[in-house]
Amino acid sequence: MQDWDDLRFVLAVARQRSFAGAAKLLGVNESTVARRIAKAEAGLQTTLFERSDGRLHPTEAGAELVRRAEKIELEVQAGEEAIAGTDVAVAGTVRITSVPLIVNRVLAPNLPSLLDQHPNLQVELIAEPADLSVMGREADIALRLARPQKEMRALARRIGDVRFGVFGSRQATPKDAPWITYTEGMRFLPQSRWIAEQAAKRGAALSAVRVSDAETLLQAIKAGLGKSFLPLFLAETEPELVRIDNGASAWSRELWMMVHPELKDLARIRTTADWLAGVMRERLRAADASDPAPA
Repeated sequence: MQDWDDLRFVLAVARQRSFAGAAKLLGVNESTVARRIAKAEAGLQTTLFERSDGRLHPTEAGAELVRRAEKIELEVQAGEEAIAGTDVAVAGTVRITSVPLIVNRVLAPNLPSLLDQHPNLQVELIAEPADLSVMGREADIALRLARPQKEMRALARRIGDVRFGVFGSRQATPKDAPWITYTEGMRFLPQSRWIAEQAAKRGAALSAVRVSDAETLLQAIKAGLGKSFLPLFLAETEPELVRIDNGASAWSRELWMMVHPELKDLARIRTTADWLAGVMRERLRAADASDPAPA
């Protein structure tokens, strides 16, 4: 079981953690995926995946096969680009992941500018609060709101600083509004800790609503459920919101882009990464220019 077509199924299951997800990724039936994995296991006389918490995880043998398959995948992709030539080299699929707020509010609206220039390119936008693995090929490019602390082998590029401010709804009484906080499971976020500190310092009331990501936080503020901390690049473009800290709470997080080191020279990855950095830097510059208390 060493031909590339078989290995594609192993990689898809390893990345999607299910037969259904792998089937969708590969454009085949779920039963086809299950059959190909069973065939691979029979040929190798070993179990490649085991089920835990409702998801499929590679066994030790499966993980080793995945590592080898990823190397073959990179060689196949590089060979295809070399054969295709520079005119059509920016082709194929690129998977980008970031928090829903960035994917939904910045990347998706700006994506036509990239695809218009490169019609043979396909982009998968993965809006996910959790950090997907670049080295594990769960994504090709990742945007992170912090300096990378894991996957140190990945190539990391600092894009800039994401500045935050306190915002409320124009339709409510924002200064007296209660603080909307994050759920218990998201207390590790720096902005979650900051909100808790501010609320405790001022003896302010807390909203009855708690959220698990900034996209939901934005909608809760717009609905008049309270005030909270939002990135300037997003909040200052929302007419239903009003900034209520007058720049006094200026605070920022670093924005980093991560790429697998063996993917960096592929034309589609290099082109998409450059586009991504340009879009984000433009939004951050615009937000800094309108900030009443720039750093």
